[in-house]
Amino acid sequence: MPAKLTILGAGSALPTRNNFPSAQILELRDKRYMIDCGEGAQIRMRQMGLKNTRLNHIFISHLHGDHCFGLMGLISSFALLNRTAELQVHGPLGITKLFEQQMNFFCDGIPFKVSFQEFDTLQHKLIYADRSVEVYSIPLKHRVPCSGFLFKEKPKDRHLIRDMIDFYQIPISQRNLIKKGADFISEEGTTIPNHLLTTAPDETISYAYCADTAYSEEIIPIISKVDLLYHEATFAGSETLRAKKTMHSTAEQAASIARLAEVKQLVIGHLSARYKNQDAVLKEAQAVFKNTILAEDGKVIKF
Repeated sequence: MPAKLTILGAGSALPTRNNFPSAQILELRDKRYMIDCGEGAQIRMRQMGLKNTRLNHIFISHLHGDHCFGLMGLISSFALLNRTAELQVHGPLGITKLFEQQMNFFCDGIPFKVSFQEFDTLQHKLIYADRSVEVYSIPLKHRVPCSGFLFKEKPKDRHLIRDMIDFYQIPISQRNLIKKGADFISEEGTTIPNHLLTTAPDETISYAYCADTAYSEEIIPIISKVDLLYHEATFAGSETLRAKKTMHSTAEQAASIARLAEVKQLVIGHLSARYKNQDAVLKEAQAVFKNTILAEDGKVIKF
């Protein structure tokens, strides 16, 4: 089953008519994960008919408003919709203190639990895992502590070869173990190697989200060969010095990271509101990494 990335907001700090600030929803293995929650995220969800069911985890990259101003409104609306499932918000150190007072004031008595899970943005480590997906932090370089996120499917089970399973009369109780790579030992004590009983599992899917950040080749080993990379591209190449000063990236720099990391596809977003012609910025990236597309509000990317 392919993954699906829905862009709720592709803009930077200043909203425009076409682009709200950063917010995405990743659908992977029948679950939804929100990545950043800029102002207007819930409006885009309503416009696109996205329900809050199966959305139990929100990942906040850093505590700049254009990446988290939408969080309180979203939580409040979830309460009005009679949500009961726990919502976990994963964010940098300090996010609990920042939102605790707001929660007490605006969301006292809501019918579901909101828990904040803090992590150190300076470390690359596992910050969340369930039965099918792992999420790792990606240390980024920005003006405040900031982290990207790497979503990786866990290895899938191998496929049983039906004819061989029937031939060796393998009981149902043994089949899950064989799917996970075990050999089969018959009642006579004969070992049947797993490779005779199964075929290779389906390939796993990976997605990396990197915003906001200055150009940093340190992330390349972490995001190497991912299926899809989202990388901020706030400025065109003519604003390289400004990008360095504000600790953002240019489209060319984002594409260079994608090329060096050998990713399959690149999505650039977080473009400055100054660019009325975003296609020109896209072309700068495509000149370095051809398989680049532009993040746009409402765009759905399957991979």
